[in-house]
Amino acid sequence: MNSADKEDIVVFITRREGKCADCGREISKGDWIRLEKEQPLCLDCADLEHLEYLPRGDAALTRRATKYSPLRAVVVQWSRSRQVYERQGILADPAAIRKAEEECLADADIRERRRERAAQAREAQEPAFLAAVTGAIRLEFPGCPAEEAAQIAAWTCEKHSGRVGRSAAAKQLDRQALRLAVVARIRHKHTPYDKLLAKHGDRPLAREEVRAEIDRVLRKWETAARPAVASAAEGQP
Repeated sequence: MNSADKEDIVVFITRREGKCADCGREISKGDWIRLEKEQPLCLDCADLEHLEYLPRGDAALTRRATKYSPLRAVVVQWSRSRQVYERQGILADPAAIRKAEEECLADADIRERRRERAAQAREAQEPAFLAAVTGAIRLEFPGCPAEEAAQIAAWTCEKHSGRVGRSAAAKQLDRQALRLAVVARIRHKHTPYDKLLAKHGDRPLAREEVRAEIDRVLRKWETAARPAVASAAEGQP
């Protein structure tokens, strides 16, 4: 379950049938209950029947409704795929939700502009990040052509790719993370690895067959003299 604050009441969307431990009402699968001393209570007996459900999805609205509601509960449901309870929304005082909605409508334009500025700031960081990764690759592998170093950086740092360049280690320009990116590039672009993998369907075997060629290109790129531009840049303050 996504962690809730200790003071939050938790309401479960139940997965099984049962009875309310207080009033004896039948509880069906999908009903909402609160557990007290491991015993299920319907929302009436849990004194939560007067609260209104606010689904997740609007963080600002949820935050404000939570702030204004004197009593609230977090609604969770079991996820079979993730094997955890996932937050679905909250139960809050109806008046608090109305007040939160009014405030969100009043400053919607401001919050949208803030989101746009944040997005622009993130985009502005990307060219600098790519330049830094490209420079680090050229520094570690001076024999790697400049154009190819830029291509490696762009490929490995592609947004939402899950590739090594998007990892925390690469963002700190960790040498091993960058080396893995370069090795991947060599494997796919400078060896017949892809054809071998398609032919054999055996990843370890395909990798073993191209290992010598990868090592040869790596040695060539690592042992070359550093580019003159990089050396000159290093002497600047």
